[in-house]
Amino acid sequence: MNIETLYRQVIMDHYKHPKNKGLINDASYTTIHLNNPSCGDELTIQLKVDENNIITDVKQEGNGCSICCSSASVMTQTLKNKSMDDANIIIHEFYELIKGYPYRKDILTGDAIVYQGVSQFPARVKCATLAWKAAEQGIFKIKEDKKK
Repeated sequence: MNIETLYRQVIMDHYKHPKNKGLINDASYTTIHLNNPSCGDELTIQLKVDENNIITDVKQEGNGCSICCSSASVMTQTLKNKSMDDANIIIHEFYELIKGYPYRKDILTGDAIVYQGVSQFPARVKCATLAWKAAEQGIFKIKEDKKK
């Protein structure tokens, strides 16, 4: 088995058995909804952050292609229990990976690295990054709300 086959299997596993799927009706969660009109992906992300700025929970729900939905599953696992600042750094490194640029392997770890081949398919970059952009927007909103 080569590495590309393994990566494909990880992506399909997250697509068929998504982690942290299902939204919660709880005002303590920040909710962000994004869509990708070019391919029909639609995603809602919920973040819960504690008083120490740690992301204690991440939920996701949506419809879309296997890249989008599996990436949302991976994002929830990757960012859970990270500080908001660390999460932003991880998100940045994921964007670098997706664009085919060098990324910090000490920061971006786990199943997130299986998306490195997406850079070869520019039309799929938006699919892979949709959940991560929603999380990034959610973190920004939480930080802005804390300033008030």
